Amino acid sequence: MSRSDSHTGPHDGRVTLGVPRWTLPVAALGALFIVLPIVGMTLRVDWSRFGALVTSEAAVAALLLSLRTAMMSTVLCLLFGVPMALGLARSRFPGQRLVRAVVLLPLVLPPVVGGIALLSTFGRRGLLGETFEVLGIQIAFSTTAVVLAQTFVALPFLVLSVEATLRASGARFEAVAATLGATPGTVFRRVTLPLVLPGLLSGAVLAFARALGEFGATLTFAGSLQGVTRTLPLEIYLQRETDADAAVALALLLVAVALIVMVATHRPRGLS
Repeated sequence: MSRSDSHTGPHDGRVTLGVPRWTLPVAALGALFIVLPIVGMTLRVDWSRFGALVTSEAAVAALLLSLRTAMMSTVLCLLFGVPMALGLARSRFPGQRLVRAVVLLPLVLPPVVGGIALLSTFGRRGLLGETFEVLGIQIAFSTTAVVLAQTFVALPFLVLSVEATLRASGARFEAVAATLGATPGTVFRRVTLPLVLPGLLSGAVLAFARALGEFGATLTFAGSLQGVTRTLPLEIYLQRETDADAAVALALLLVAVALIVMVATHRPRGLS
């Protein structure tokens, strides 16, 4: 390896291997592409009114609704996503590639398409909507619809993270536990879950952040009823039409909340 392909830190002695020097300015440009829009938005904030804008009744209601529904959707992602990731990583069955593609489909679908799909299923005239109507349950245009929309778009993030961790860890420890007489349930609790915990936490954080910022599927499937379905992204969209300063302030608030969540709950491996 040439000297230009590695770098040793002058103080901490850490060595970065296999990183060509030309990648550093390219990486810096990529970082600027992300950072500069945030800086531009920050510069547009009317700081003299910031406190009043982000603590208005509508803003607080939207933020609390977003946090509450994002937490609920993250729980659903954990409930459904871990078994799905386990099945994809540890099982072999016909059509597995197709099943995996369908599971990850919300990653590439426009959110509004996801909203239409949910409305076609759970709406009043949807596939299951009439059944729920008979039971006196209305899902569309309710807080439940917000949670379902967020879960729909966030679930693939958790599945991908857990599946990748399962594949990287391999199945040898689980196989040893099974040969020692452990039941599948015991293997899952005592071996598999500890192995996938880093990926599980990372996936949960990503799912929560994605749910927190969900807009298109929520608007299409749940509508925008203040205190019921109007999450913070929807409030930002509405304020953009009437009060640009409020929209920018609330957008910065959403960025700050998401950043705090990511920094507080995600710790890369190898960092103490």
